[in-house]
Amino acid sequence: MADGTPHLHTHHVESGGAWEVLLPVLALLACAGGYLLLARRVRRRNPVRGWNPWRTAGFCTGLLLLAAALLPPVAAFAHRDFRGHMAQHMLIGMYAPLALVLGAPMTLALRALPAPHARRLTAFLHSGRARLLAHPVTGLLLSTGSLAPLYFTPFYDAVTARPAGHWLLHAHFLLAGCLFAHAVAGPDPAPARPGVRARLVCLGCAIAVHASVAQLMYGGFWVAVGAPVPQVRGAAEIMYYGGDIAELLLAAALVATWRPARGAVTRHAVRPAQ
Repeated sequence: MADGTPHLHTHHVESGGAWEVLLPVLALLACAGGYLLLARRVRRRNPVRGWNPWRTAGFCTGLLLLAAALLPPVAAFAHRDFRGHMAQHMLIGMYAPLALVLGAPMTLALRALPAPHARRLTAFLHSGRARLLAHPVTGLLLSTGSLAPLYFTPFYDAVTARPAGHWLLHAHFLLAGCLFAHAVAGPDPAPARPGVRARLVCLGCAIAVHASVAQLMYGGFWVAVGAPVPQVRGAAEIMYYGGDIAELLLAAALVATWRPARGAVTRHAVRPAQ
């Protein structure tokens, strides 16, 4: 970590011009259009059951959060200030994934796709690879476990020295965040998802690691980011408080999407009155 003298970060790169704005916009519009098209197909197939508009609202909210992170002014701020990077990190890696996951895109695809494609998707969701990816420990290691190597080694400055590195880092945050949110509180099918107690343990570990990394960054311990001290401390505060809020929202989503096991419900239903 550098001293308090203002200077440009080592990860600053030249702007890609209009493409840096156009490509995210096109990608996000394509995702929104695909989701809305599938939702329309589901409503046409089953007008009575239809598709929950709150799911659509959740998915679109996630896309809007991604747009806020990837477009100006946040994107421009992130290129010149480490606090902007951390704001991007929170939006891309924690807030947007939760909203996207609550949109239940896999359930939507299973209901909208033709039967042969839906069967192939179901087979993949039951495969060993999908079970491994959908486990909360995997999401925890990929999302929270990557914080220390990213900020306490020279890796951050190295990977963000080029525009491609920025986009790879964004992709990592987004995919890891989606995996963790899905494993903990996603409404989509997850055959390998453990019980609520195990998911709460993983969520508690994520909270503890986020808080510890943020406190170490604020104190200047082991930080290997080429940024002025005030920026690193400001970024640590964003991680600490922003992470707490995001994880509380994830815990609320876990409670909202939790359903008791069928066996437990059946035993409770047939239990004789005392």
